[in-house]
Amino acid sequence: MERTAAITTEPGGQDEPAGAPSGSRDSSGEPDVRLSGVRKSYGDVVAVGGIDLEIGRGEFFTLLGPSGSGKTTTLRMIAGFEEPDVGTDELAGRDVTGIPPYDREVNTVFQDYALFPHMTVGENVEYGLRVKRVSKDERRRRSAEALEMVRLSGYEARKPSELSGGQRQRVALARAIVNRPRVLLLDEPLGALDLKLREQMQVELKGIQGDVRITFIYVTHDQDEALTMSDRIAVFNDGRVEQVGRPADVYEQPANDFVTGFVGASNLLERDGVRITVRPEKIRLLEDGDDGSGLHTERGVIRDVAYAGMVTRYLVDLEAGGEVLVVRQNLETSSTEALEQRGRQVTVGWRPEHSVAVTEQTRRENPQ
Repeated sequence: MERTAAITTEPGGQDEPAGAPSGSRDSSGEPDVRLSGVRKSYGDVVAVGGIDLEIGRGEFFTLLGPSGSGKTTTLRMIAGFEEPDVGTDELAGRDVTGIPPYDREVNTVFQDYALFPHMTVGENVEYGLRVKRVSKDERRRRSAEALEMVRLSGYEARKPSELSGGQRQRVALARAIVNRPRVLLLDEPLGALDLKLREQMQVELKGIQGDVRITFIYVTHDQDEALTMSDRIAVFNDGRVEQVGRPADVYEQPANDFVTGFVGASNLLERDGVRITVRPEKIRLLEDGDDGSGLHTERGVIRDVAYAGMVTRYLVDLEAGGEVLVVRQNLETSSTEALEQRGRQVTVGWRPEHSVAVTEQTRRENPQ
C-alpha cells in the first residue's frame, strides 16, 4: 500500500521542502533540539554527567547505549518528564527548561504502547486531538490520515486487545503522529517485539519518518537497530556521550575502546605500541595460493569455530599475540567443513586502511 503524502509538521502549517537534508536547521537557523551542559543526578547517582547535543530538523537521531548509560534520562529531559539539575534544554531555539510536557512540541512513543484498552483504535488515535478540542470532522480526517500512514486503514473500530504487538505499536505511532509534533521521541518502542517483526518495524519506522519529515529521537541499546535506521547516533556510556556521528563513521571510525566494543563486534590488538581495531568482516582467511599482496598478514591457529548458517565465525590465536574473530560467508562451505577447521594453522590478512588506531576511553564528538 502506498503511503499518503507527508503530514504537515511545522507549527503554523509550513512544511520543510521535500528532500531537505537530514540535520538541517529551520529558517531561523536553529536545530530542533539543543542540550547545553545538561546534568541530572538522583541522590549520589549521576544519571547524565554533563552533555551537549544538537539535533537537526528532520533527523532520525538515535541515543544508543547499555542500560544505565543515561540515554532514557536524556530523552525524558527532552520530553519534559524530568528537569536537568544544570544546563538548558531548547526546542527550535526556545528554552523549554522547566516547561511541562504538554507545553512542548513533542510526543513520546513508549515500549509498552500505553494504549487505552477500553477505547477503539480510532478513539486512541484521536484522543490527543479531543483534549485539544479539535473538531470532530478534523479529528476523523487526521486520524484516518495517520492510520493510513502506518498501514492500519480499516482498523478504526477494533480494540487494542484484538491487535498483534506490531499493530499496537503502529497505533501508538499513529496517535503520536496525528498531533503533528515538532519532535517525536521513541523510548525503545520495538523492545517487546520478536526479532522478525522488530526488523520489519525498523524498515517501517524509517520509511514513516521520511514521509512525515518529523524529527525522530530514538532510544535503544540495540546496535544493529541504531545502525539500520539512524541519520546520526550518539553513543552513551556512564552518563556521558562517547561519540556522535553517522552510522558508518561510528562503526568504521570508533572514537575509543568503549565505542569499539559496544557498536558491533570488533578485534582489539596492540602492534608496535599502538592499539588498533579491525572489524571481523574485514579480515580474510587466506588459503594456500591466495595472493596476500596489499594485505597486512599474520599467522595463527583456529581455536574455535561457530557455524551460524549464512556465516561461520572463526576465532584465531595469533602468533604475534592476541586473537581475532573472523567472519566468513558460507558461499560453498558446509557446516562439517567449517567445523573441521578447528586447530588448523592459517594466515589471516586485512587491508591496512581497515585497521583503525583507537584510544582508551577518552571522549570526543564528531562535528555536529
